[in-house]
Amino acid sequence: MSSNGSTTEPLFQSFINEKINLSNRAVMAPMTRGFSPGGVPGEDVAAYYRRRAENDVGLIVTEGTGINHPASVSGASIPLFYGEKSLNGWANVVEEVHKVGGKIVPQLWHVGMTRKKGDLPNEEAQPVGPSGLSLDGEKVTEPMTEAEVENMVEAYAQAAADAKRLGFDGIEIHGAHGYLIDQFFWDKTNQRTDRYGGDIVGRTQFAVEVIEACRREVGLNFPIIFRFSQWKMSDYKAKLAETPDELERFLTPLVEAGVDIFHCSTRRFWEPEFEGSDLNLAGWTKKLSGKPVISVGSVGLDGEFTSFSGANTTSLDGLMKKLDHGEFDLVAIGRSLLMDPEWVRKVREGRETELLPFDKVALKHLT
Repeated sequence: MSSNGSTTEPLFQSFINEKINLSNRAVMAPMTRGFSPGGVPGEDVAAYYRRRAENDVGLIVTEGTGINHPASVSGASIPLFYGEKSLNGWANVVEEVHKVGGKIVPQLWHVGMTRKKGDLPNEEAQPVGPSGLSLDGEKVTEPMTEAEVENMVEAYAQAAADAKRLGFDGIEIHGAHGYLIDQFFWDKTNQRTDRYGGDIVGRTQFAVEVIEACRREVGLNFPIIFRFSQWKMSDYKAKLAETPDELERFLTPLVEAGVDIFHCSTRRFWEPEFEGSDLNLAGWTKKLSGKPVISVGSVGLDGEFTSFSGANTTSLDGLMKKLDHGEFDLVAIGRSLLMDPEWVRKVREGRETELLPFDKVALKHLT
């Protein structure tokens, strides 16, 4: 991994797109931190993101931020993306990142039925989901009414409008890991019989309406990134699509709705998604959708991120080979960047011996 000869050269090529230009292919993955008391990101949060931007991260995706719904998050220190104080805090984050030449998008989030009754910040708010079912398939609340679904779509749209107004460089919509949008995708949690349910195409309808509503608010030239996954926090083996054909049927409505970039979440980026091909989920998504894609999953470490236990550094050769071959366009780095804000710069400068193994103590503070 030398700075001049270069096994890491593919990571440091610019990414030029009609809607966003990045200095390199390194993306900071969204990682829940929970250091925003009252839902308001403070100076320490702004400094946390700025440090990554000034150390050569091409694009920062913020931790998940709660849209304007009382049950959007679980926890009193999870950042919100509504209300004057929270939005002012995010405006400061954007300013600090832009000062050092960085680019940043907020991840717009609703946790859906993963929220427990009585969770902060709004203890009285009931968890909501397409069918009122937990990720284990147990009934917890009543299904969302169509009016409630339509109001939720507007909450996403308002967040998108605020992101553009505050000067963000795009948005990422969180549709992965068993949270609200993904609960509409998954047949285990979506048993609706109206236009928001049915087969794999029907179950994309909520996401389609969210994407379309966001697009109306931000215009044609503002990037919309959409994150999705096969796996869920409750079931690592879950699949929305069992075959490439099913994946194409799933992706097509999202493309038509206005997604610019897909962020394809896997636990291990090197694992093939379907039998008979070496392509990972991002590779298949790029092939089937024709859109740029972000790959993610234990980059630079030898243990998958979902355990959040310690992990040692590992070779980047396999990653660079896939990136160089065009399997995916961008690479999201999670725990490595959480642990070490200089990770991208160290890789660029060939300082591989200085890369830090992940230690879960890093989760306890902002570095």
